[in-house]
Amino acid sequence: MSTSDDSDPIAPEDIESRLRALGEDLAVPPGPPPADLARAVRARLEDGRAHGGRAGDRTRRRAAWRPSPRVAAAAVAVLMAVLLGATPQGRAAVVSVLRFAGVEIHVGGAGPLPTGVPSPLPGERRVTLEEARRTARFPVAVPSALGAPADVRVADGGRVVTLLWPGVRLDEFDGTLSVVWRKELGEPWPDQVGAVGGWWIQQPHGASYMPSAGGAPQEARVAGPTLIWQHKLVGLRLEGPDRDEAVRIALSVR
Repeated sequence: MSTSDDSDPIAPEDIESRLRALGEDLAVPPGPPPADLARAVRARLEDGRAHGGRAGDRTRRRAAWRPSPRVAAAAVAVLMAVLLGATPQGRAAVVSVLRFAGVEIHVGGAGPLPTGVPSPLPGERRVTLEEARRTARFPVAVPSALGAPADVRVADGGRVVTLLWPGVRLDEFDGTLSVVWRKELGEPWPDQVGAVGGWWIQQPHGASYMPSAGGAPQEARVAGPTLIWQHKLVGLRLEGPDRDEAVRIALSVR
């Protein structure tokens, strides 16, 4: 039977996977609430101090006390959090996910920004605004603050309508059920915008399209600062203006 040398160093990238595997193997039966558990541990420690720490007592206490699976699982969770925060590999693995109005935002652990020329959306074609309204699966709205768009595109069988002005892009899509866009962000977390009930992403980030037919996300492109909000049942993402101008434009959508 082969053996391994326990003294071999563990690579930082292996820490998370080993801790997760250990946590999955721990069966945690129902137990007292965390507050009750903390009081029990404190009482045990105070009892030890009351006995003066004699060697015989310490030996008997070590023999009598064994960590329950619940305590062991808690210890693994705490250790995992410390190790993940202490290494660059660990910090990169901690990702928070926000799903809103058909957009899935991953915050933390983002890699380098995408490069290259972005490809068009599936089935994307140039149309008139009237044709887009006939083709789309939702009511297409135009912000009065911008007026008539200079260019209109419809894609993925009417799932997405893109309105374009110089330096401004507005994507409209069904934002009720499925994820349409996926965004990969580093820190910081997006800002909530109460005026439109949406989220403002201030930094450039990778944005991928999730095809309605399923499968892998479309190759990511670099998106600039973006406002995401929902108008009735329509999800919208506005890219190009600064935050104040984006909110002004969003409020003019009818």
